[in-house]
Amino acid sequence: MLRKKTNGVARRPQRTSILSQVGEKTVDRRAFLRGSGLTIGGLAAISATGGTVTPASAQTAANQAVENIKSVCTHCSVGCTVVAEVQNGVWVGQEPGWDSPFNLGAHCAKGASVREHAHGERRLKYPMKKEGGEWKRISWEEAINEIGDGMMSIREESGPDSVYWLGSAKHNNEQAYLFRKFAAYWGTNNVDHQARICHSTTVAGVANTWGYGAMTNSYNDIHNSRAIFIIGGNPAEAHPVSLLHVLRAKEQNNAPLIVCDPRFTRTAAHADEYVRFRPGTDVALIWGILWHIFDNGWEDKEFIRTRVWGMDQIQDEVAKWTPEETERVTGVPGSQLKRVARTMANNRPGTVIWCMGGTQHTNGNNNTRAYCVLQLALGNMGTSGGGTNIFRGHDNVQGATDLGVLSHTLPGYYGLSAGAWGHWSRVWGEDLDWLKGQFATIKGKDGKDKPLMNESGIPVSRWIDGVLEDPANMDQDNNVRAMVLWGHAPNSQTRGPEMKTAMEKLDMLVVIDPYPTVSAVLHDRTDGVYLLPACTQFETRGSVTASNRSLQWRDKVVDPLFESLPDEVIMAKFANKFGWADRLFRNIEMEDPETPNVESITREFNSGLWTIGYTGQSPERLKSHMANQHTFDRTTLQAIGGPNDGEYYGLPWPCWGTPEMGHTGTPNLYDMSKPVAEGGLTFRARFGVERDGDNLLAEGVYSVGSEIQDGYPEFTMQMLMDLGWDGDLTAEERAAIDAVAGPETNWKTDLSGGIQRVAIAHGCAPFGNAKARAVVWTFPDPIPLHREPLYTNRRDLVADYPTYEDRHAYRLPTLYASIQKNDFSKDYPIILTSGRLVEYEGGGEESRSNPWLAELQQDMFVEINPRDANNLGIRDGQQVWVEGPEGGKVKVMAMLTNRVGVGVAFMPFHFGGHFQGEDLRHKYPAGADPYVLGESSNTAQTYGYDSVTQMQETKCTLCKISAA
Repeated sequence: MLRKKTNGVARRPQRTSILSQVGEKTVDRRAFLRGSGLTIGGLAAISATGGTVTPASAQTAANQAVENIKSVCTHCSVGCTVVAEVQNGVWVGQEPGWDSPFNLGAHCAKGASVREHAHGERRLKYPMKKEGGEWKRISWEEAINEIGDGMMSIREESGPDSVYWLGSAKHNNEQAYLFRKFAAYWGTNNVDHQARICHSTTVAGVANTWGYGAMTNSYNDIHNSRAIFIIGGNPAEAHPVSLLHVLRAKEQNNAPLIVCDPRFTRTAAHADEYVRFRPGTDVALIWGILWHIFDNGWEDKEFIRTRVWGMDQIQDEVAKWTPEETERVTGVPGSQLKRVARTMANNRPGTVIWCMGGTQHTNGNNNTRAYCVLQLALGNMGTSGGGTNIFRGHDNVQGATDLGVLSHTLPGYYGLSAGAWGHWSRVWGEDLDWLKGQFATIKGKDGKDKPLMNESGIPVSRWIDGVLEDPANMDQDNNVRAMVLWGHAPNSQTRGPEMKTAMEKLDMLVVIDPYPTVSAVLHDRTDGVYLLPACTQFETRGSVTASNRSLQWRDKVVDPLFESLPDEVIMAKFANKFGWADRLFRNIEMEDPETPNVESITREFNSGLWTIGYTGQSPERLKSHMANQHTFDRTTLQAIGGPNDGEYYGLPWPCWGTPEMGHTGTPNLYDMSKPVAEGGLTFRARFGVERDGDNLLAEGVYSVGSEIQDGYPEFTMQMLMDLGWDGDLTAEERAAIDAVAGPETNWKTDLSGGIQRVAIAHGCAPFGNAKARAVVWTFPDPIPLHREPLYTNRRDLVADYPTYEDRHAYRLPTLYASIQKNDFSKDYPIILTSGRLVEYEGGGEESRSNPWLAELQQDMFVEINPRDANNLGIRDGQQVWVEGPEGGKVKVMAMLTNRVGVGVAFMPFHFGGHFQGEDLRHKYPAGADPYVLGESSNTAQTYGYDSVTQMQETKCTLCKISAA
């Protein structure tokens, strides 16, 4: 909301106010810039004019050395470098990373004020528990003992799956890996993190199309794009610095920018072509564009022939999406979509960008696959300037996903099969039978024992149902009784009223976070709640993976503040309490009994993550890249001379083989114009070699330098033997291969890296050379289909485009048709969608606790089209109720704007601390309440989950709006 602000931070009463002190102090511009650490690219950040740090005098400063320490912003996934100025152990200023090829000396508002995150006044300062309705300070020893004893008692009574370990996209890679390993040693797959509710449908859809579920190119490679197509994304607010790269292509290449979104966003304001469409109709929109591409013969026929399987089946489906039918469903005129299709066809290579607007749907996996098919049809894959540039959300949501903090896989997307557990038990040096003994077993429908070790756990999107569902309907014997929210904002999840009920039913609720989060206040519990202060990522060290798959190393800026502890130390404390720390840290160096060496954790995951090439990025290589950022080209990301000559910045995965092999990293996935040894790649042979008699391997195309000049399957030891290449293995490599499975050992399970090394030496990709598949026969909809949302006001379309039948997935019943059959549209006529603001991030707890950001956006609001508002008798700035069809409602300020179309309302999802009209500020521990509170949009958001991943639906439910 672009409104003039009043003095102070918030209009509501507060216990304390930092900014109330600011107006009493004066500061000149030089002192202000020094204090903020910013001279370009955003908004000033720290307490130069008030708060906890007083600027040093010139004489004092001259006598004290200022150390510059590089870190990485902890907000979004762009990966902006922050240069912290540290004096006497205190973070006194900051600069943006001028040498960083990602942010190029720029920051957004959040990055510019990130120092406040580490030195924030509103952080949790010591362990606390709720007792008799009051927050009580306790010691770490008391906390670990009480929580540990309670968990072990619950485990004894109800099994290991009755404790849910919810991880975080804010963990660095080492912490994320250790967290997933920790859950395995506890004996549960009830472990997950935010990726489930942001890009799980991307990972599933994209990985099942061509092999890997990640951004294929990079923010920087957009410089080479001749057209830019953004759908369901608003990078101007969600990833502001990324817009530098988008606008560079627009300005230098005259690349047309096409933005498809139900809402006219700040990104849309930059567009050459803005396409407003009905929420939840992405597949119909893409098929409508492809109708024109196929109708005019604009597809890349040779690319499809040699590198794509199933496009003929796609064409049959697309033929149904005539301009008339597409307009009936999406609301977009056929003439506009023909113009979009022609623009994309005439300006190749073009890139496709999407975010959560495309993923958070009951058919989100269909949306993401449709986006991929568009690029395959145009031949825009495997080329610089093309690709699917998927902008991830949190700073390490890509890394936490890669490291397996998910309920359906172990690290590296190995899955949960017996083979996957065998692989990781070898990496960990663990007795597989001991690991099996940690897990529960249930009786399957066939009466046979069913080990839960091999079954997907409950996803974070459904933990509420894990608590509330009748156990007779679940694939585990008991409900979830203890919930650990470790770096998670619960207000980022839908069905707020049911979440409150679930929190109140738990035996124990544990929050581990730098801030108390909404988890501390949403419920009415009087006991059984623990708040443990984790320190921020600026108070530890480790690697973090940006959206483009590059790893960067954060150095520790300051020692942990207050009584907070690094996450890896907290994990070690619990592991010691549970009695298996010696096993968990068997191969990890310990600096003391509770402090694992971070670099040693990196080396352990280097030794096991062969699937996605997290094996070549040693701590030493990553630190060298951070120290020599200035040597990397700003577009190609390749080092020009210097100690990292020829390598790509951050060694984007896959970085094949061992660190000693020196692989360059892979800047653009599936680009056959480079040798594999120099960052080239084919499509992955992940789906077999033929389907219904059709060849699934590439037809006569291959990477530069490949000795196999055609398609080929993934490499195994047997394949090396058949090719006569096994003689290239060293004796040590051969012994390691024999120790796994001899000739059946493949490129993913060979712990020596020998199979990968030899394949690449002969110019081949270890994972094979196949066609991308446009049809995923293992999914509910093999060909992506449009399906109406569960809560739709287009009842005329339900018969033609129904949702799924109710089904069972991830241990729980999941409803589809039984909801959609009910017509809610008469009472709830307006489509409700949600999204981000530039000022805040995620659930907003840390950014709303930052005074410099809180000043910018003080009110939760709903955007309403003026026509709808006038029909409802609502004025701009008025308080209104927004109520969803499941009864959840929020009291917010009305903002009348044409950003949203008629019949559509929008709310940001960063707010919390109010619940259905009640201000919960009094429930926070003293001094830890965020400056700005507000209703959570997800209180009014409704049930709905993707058919493949259980992604929540937040982009197209229904609501009614009335004056408060």
